[in-house]
Amino acid sequence: MAAAISRRYVTLDVFTDRALSGNPLAVVLEPEGLDGNQMQAIAREFNLSETVFVLPPSGEESRAKLRIFTINHELPFAGHPTVGAAVLLATLDKVTTSTDFVLEENVGPVPCHVTVKGERFGSATFAVPRLPEIVDPAPVSVEACAQALGLDVWDIGFDGYVPVVASAGVPFMCIPLASRSALARISPSAGRLIGTFGGSADSVYVFCRDEDGEGDFRARMFAANMGIDEDPATGSAAASLAAVLMAGEKPGDGFHAFDILQGVEMGRPSLVHLGLEVTGGALAGVTIGGSAIILSEGVIHI
Repeated sequence: MAAAISRRYVTLDVFTDRALSGNPLAVVLEPEGLDGNQMQAIAREFNLSETVFVLPPSGEESRAKLRIFTINHELPFAGHPTVGAAVLLATLDKVTTSTDFVLEENVGPVPCHVTVKGERFGSATFAVPRLPEIVDPAPVSVEACAQALGLDVWDIGFDGYVPVVASAGVPFMCIPLASRSALARISPSAGRLIGTFGGSADSVYVFCRDEDGEGDFRARMFAANMGIDEDPATGSAAASLAAVLMAGEKPGDGFHAFDILQGVEMGRPSLVHLGLEVTGGALAGVTIGGSAIILSEGVIHI
């Protein structure tokens, strides 16, 4: 048997400024020599919603190349691995204030702006590499959505919003809910979710207005197809939501910021900053931002 190689890894909590909150992430820093099957097995070993592997970039203009895995398969793009990896790389680069660099992901180049706020803490904002779009405007009925989520029909929808599939590289079934009460009452099962939405999108993202709350919207995300019962914070889903908000909020030209609170029902509160740049009445750019804090470091022998 070949000798094992010791490879460094770091875990972070992402979309939060407090340890043991937000969305946990594992980052493997020395994955050279590992193939995709080994990376997938390591992600399954960490058993987090995502594990990211930091590889040398293909071009000098980039800081690193990222490969991102859930416990079941590789993703072309994901938000909390991008934010977490960007903050970690900036701290490893001994950045003391802020920096800009590009991360390569399977979806394309991802420009990042990172602010370091201490040895273990920082924040990052990145430009979504693919503009989100609504890819299916009427995937399933309101009745089917309600049944899949264990809710009543009148819990689905608000202010003209209806269930749609939207994507910024990863498709999400985006379901509007009438209240925070409905959001809290969701009781899904993997079988019901896959049976209802399995052919429409990889994951189900439910959202409502967060009136009198900490954010503009509150959300939950369920990804039975990815082996994730519930995700504390989902940047790629927030990016997809930008297309939904363009249709529902009808923002004018300029920059518009939305704060999305997620993970509260899991005891892992997370805050995702979503930015929309509108030009000529059309969506011209989307940014995702949030904080991250380094939690642990170690080596994995593979």
